[in-house]
This record gives sequence, structure tokens and C-alpha cells, in this order.
Amino acid sequence: MSEPPAPGVVIRRARAADLDAAGEVTVAAYAEFTTGPDDHYIALLRDAARRDREAELWVAARDDEVVGTVTVALPGSPWREIGQDDEGEFRMLAVAPSARRLGVGDALTQHVLDRFRGLGMRAVVLSSLSTMAAAHRIYERLGFRRAPERDWSPVPGVELVAFRVEL
Repeated sequence: MSEPPAPGVVIRRARAADLDAAGEVTVAAYAEFTTGPDDHYIALLRDAARRDREAELWVAARDDEVVGTVTVALPGSPWREIGQDDEGEFRMLAVAPSARRLGVGDALTQHVLDRFRGLGMRAVVLSSLSTMAAAHRIYERLGFRRAPERDWSPVPGVELVAFRVEL
């Protein structure tokens, strides 16, 4: 497992007691990228319980407070979007605004890489809004490269860019 991002921060599977907080952290982290309170995507961001049922929900916790989260979409998960059979994929990497710049995003992403490496996957992929520059810096720092041939649009007006890293 990766080193903790900051003293007292641990990466672990979400517990039932974490789900509401994980949903709120995700909504807060994505707030600048949604179109306001009526944006339909907010309900998906908030529904950590569903992500935990249909994928693996991991959290970064500090003193038992959720400060970050990521959804690991294993093969067969409905949360997968662009992953091929031998690739891992993750979604909704989120860090609480109060915990930014503490290495939480790096630690969560490194955990995802370790998880898929342990499962024997050959690569990890993800989709991201082109405007998520801070997240892109994390991915590039950890070896991800743009995969423009996998860029796509889930709905009109939302353009996603793809990243991939070999394991």
C-alpha cells in the first residue's frame, strides 16, 4: 500500500458510516465543474452508497473524517466507461476543498494503481473534464499520458478527455 499523504491520513475501503460524507466530499470537490444545484450529475456524485454497491468505494480519512474518495470500477462494473478487459478504470476522484494540497489526490490515485497492479491489469484508464487541470497534474505526475483516441462525450456539451498509464 502507498505511503499516507499526510500525517494521520489513511486510505481504506469505505464503511457504511462513511457513505454520506463521501458523497458530500465528492459533491464539494466537483462543485466548480457542475452547472448548479439542478445539475443531474450532482445526484450521481452524492450517491456514494450506489458506487460502493456497484464498484469499490475507497476513502482517504483523517481522524476518521472523510477527506477524499475514489470509485474503483472493476471489470463488469456499470461504472466503467472506457476500460478494456485488461485495464483498470477509476471514476470520481475527489478531495475535500479543506484537504487540497496535502497529497490526498496523489495517495488515492497511487492506491488505485496499486489495486489494479495487484489484480494483474496491464494498464489503468480514466476520463476527465478538460478543465480539471489540478487532477490532470496528479495523473501526469504518476505516469498517466493523454489517450486522445478515447476522448468522448457522454452528453451534449460535456467533453471528456482520456488518460492511460501502463502498469
